[in-house]
Amino acid sequence: MDTIVRLNKWANAHTNVGFDFLRIALGGFLFYKGIDFMTQTEQIIRVLDPIDTFGWTMIIVHYIAMVHLFGGLLIAIGLLTRLSILIQLPILIAAVLLNFIGDMNVSNLVQASAALLLSCFFLVYGSGKHSADYMLKMRQ
Repeated sequence: MDTIVRLNKWANAHTNVGFDFLRIALGGFLFYKGIDFMTQTEQIIRVLDPIDTFGWTMIIVHYIAMVHLFGGLLIAIGLLTRLSILIQLPILIAAVLLNFIGDMNVSNLVQASAALLLSCFFLVYGSGKHSADYMLKMRQ
């Protein structure tokens, strides 16, 4: 807990509006991908077919869609940012790795890599000064 407090103090001292726009863009991108997963489930099932064991594909597809939807929304408004990103990390790592296991799609690899790098950055940086977390903390 002390580490998180120190990271928050460092992030608030070195805040920049550009970082907040990046956080909002990352959250919006993840929210969009959640909607995209919900509308194109057949394509995702086809991608996950080689690793399907015990019929977990539909559970995984719904998990990914819901985590991207709610996590992206929370990241965009800056509420529980680090927790939301921690929940997103396994999905983003798998998205990068699936490009190497199956057919290589460069645009998907670039999108997944960029989202993974931004998520790792905001896992350390936090939500910043222009976020719901900061506003709630100031009300205490």
